[in-house]
Amino acid sequence: MTPSMTVDVHVTAEARRAALEADVRTGLSRHPKSLPPTWFYDDRGSELFDEITRLPEYYLTRAERSILDAHAADIAAASGADTLVELGSGTSEKTRLLLDAMSASGRLRTFVPFDVSEETLRRAAEDITGAYGIEVRAVVGDFHRHLSELPVDGHKMVAFLGSTIGNLAPGERRRFLDDLGATMTPEDHLLLGTDLVKDGGRLLAAYDDSAGVTAEFNRNVLSVLNHELGAHFQPEDFDHVALWDEEARWIEMRLRSRLPQIVEIEDLAMQVGFEAGEDLRTEISAKFTPEQVARELRGGGFTVDASWMDPARDFLLSLARPDP
Repeated sequence: MTPSMTVDVHVTAEARRAALEADVRTGLSRHPKSLPPTWFYDDRGSELFDEITRLPEYYLTRAERSILDAHAADIAAASGADTLVELGSGTSEKTRLLLDAMSASGRLRTFVPFDVSEETLRRAAEDITGAYGIEVRAVVGDFHRHLSELPVDGHKMVAFLGSTIGNLAPGERRRFLDDLGATMTPEDHLLLGTDLVKDGGRLLAAYDDSAGVTAEFNRNVLSVLNHELGAHFQPEDFDHVALWDEEARWIEMRLRSRLPQIVEIEDLAMQVGFEAGEDLRTEISAKFTPEQVARELRGGGFTVDASWMDPARDFLLSLARPDP
């Protein structure tokens, strides 16, 4: 096969700006205030998150990678796929374990990385094209709005790794599975990564590390608003807070105002007031049981064919196919 690369762009700079403005207007006008985690990831935010994944407290990335190290060949064989789609692909580092396994089986034909960052996606697509000599069809999109733009041909395995699905509330998870299933055939598979419920203290440590990297990452979203929208946040006026909600079974990351303050956002002609001690929620990260994962997949029209856990039973990879 002659290697080739295409990049389909469905998120323009104008569309991204409009989405940011809408999220800020809506999220900072409601009570309690909130922002979606999408806006963490400017260049500095991406660097900080990469640093987080290497921290001793942050077990998630190591646990998921250990499963892929041990079982990528099993996953490739069980899926029978010739096309790998990765949602939220970033630099596609972990994905290379799946690409290696699919290539070794002789079936790998096409890789479809899907991400909101065009620059990151182009770099990763070029690297994969050169390394594997396959067709790479990159899609710049937001999985809330552009799943319908995924290629429909090929026998696909769609990888949604890193427990990113945990950043969605239950209703959003159901809509995501419904939208994704509409792009797949009964022969395709979804490879879903989910973080498992465990001791609350250990979970909190993963989201409030002793080195303060997660705190800096959380506050960086305020720097993004300053840069992008002419806001006047002073990040040092907010404390990083991580909370474990036992009932909802998710971690919440918040920024808590240290003092009463009014913050101007020039580009939106908007002023946002904070009381001392008032929280701005920036992320949820849901944790699951294997039974809950199977139940939610079933509710979204998928059946689990196989699943794998790391030896410590911290993380789960589930391979599921859409129901006919």
